Amino acid sequence: MIEQIVLGMIQGIAEWLPVSSEGMIILVMTHFWGDARSIDTLIRQALLLHLGTLMAAVIYFREDIWALCKSLARYKSSDEETQKTLSFLIISTLISGALGVALLQVLAHASKGFAVPFNFINLLIGGCLLVTGYLELRSHREGYRGGADLNVKDGIWLGIAQGFAAIPGLSRSGLTVSTLLLRKVNKYQSLRLSFLMSIPIVLSGNIVLNWKELNFTPANFVGVAAAFVFGLLTIHGLLKVAKKINFGYFVIVFGIMTIISIFTNH
Repeated sequence: MIEQIVLGMIQGIAEWLPVSSEGMIILVMTHFWGDARSIDTLIRQALLLHLGTLMAAVIYFREDIWALCKSLARYKSSDEETQKTLSFLIISTLISGALGVALLQVLAHASKGFAVPFNFINLLIGGCLLVTGYLELRSHREGYRGGADLNVKDGIWLGIAQGFAAIPGLSRSGLTVSTLLLRKVNKYQSLRLSFLMSIPIVLSGNIVLNWKELNFTPANFVGVAAAFVFGLLTIHGLLKVAKKINFGYFVIVFGIMTIISIFTNH
């Protein structure tokens, strides 16, 4: 039970920052609790905790979500910015969903061939953290494009970026915000769109990947509840912090430390 509370706290805080909450959760499960389950199972467990922060995001962005839902029913009569935002979210969700499922299947199959899955997990997450950190440093610039400037290419690129975030260590928010900034979208819209994108993909991901094997035990319920509570308490402040601070160097150092741990953990 304590393990689930701790994992929920990590998810609730890390989800709003450009670090991989999924990667951090898996590292904690394997390092501190000695969880030796397959990487596929660990990813599913981390995905389950995302339901907590999904509910927190729905509450925080409730006005945006409600406006988009109403506009979906009257798409043709909506303003140009709303139409483009809806198209962007639909395109990016479809692409990231298909790519994410494919990557998880490849990862689950490939990890079976490793004799030491613990080191494989460390190497995978550490390497992906380095990629995330590099992209964070590259994208630390202010764009000029807003919601009305979104196009099909943006949806495709963001769908690919979010799809790759299925790999532990690649931060979903880090990749999506970085990609949006690299495409000259302003920081406010980048953060807003990144978290709006997370809602359908987390919900559909749990339905597709966890539905058949969903084991909502009391412990899992506590973990999701902790992620929701801590996510709701921290989202406003941490989103402000994320706007002002470049976490690229932190993520790179964390990635290097994770890789080094492979050679010191015997």
